[in-house]
Amino acid sequence: MQIEFSTGFKKAYKKRVLVSETLDKRFWEKLAIFQNDPFDRSLKTHKLIGELSDFYAFSVDYDCRVVFEFTEDGDVTLLNIGTHRQVY
Repeated sequence: MQIEFSTGFKKAYKKRVLVSETLDKRFWEKLAIFQNDPFDRSLKTHKLIGELSDFYAFSVDYDCRVVFEFTEDGDVTLLNIGTHRQVY
C-alpha cells in the first residue's frame, strides 16, 4: 500500500504537528503501524459520517486525528491532521 500526502495535509502537518517534537515522533510511529495494518486496534480507525462520509480517520494520540481516504487502486491519501475540532 502506497501512502500519499495531499497538499492540505502537508500544510496542516507543518502548522499543527511539527511544532511538537513528541507529536511528530508519535505520528511517524502510528503511520508505520497504519502502513502494516490500517485497521490495527491501536489506531482506532473508523469510517466518518455526515459530510465526511467518504473518508476514514485514525488516532495519533488522545486528541490528534488523521483523516484519509482509500483510493480506487487500494492506496491511501492522507487529507488532514489535527485535533478533533480541527479536522471534523
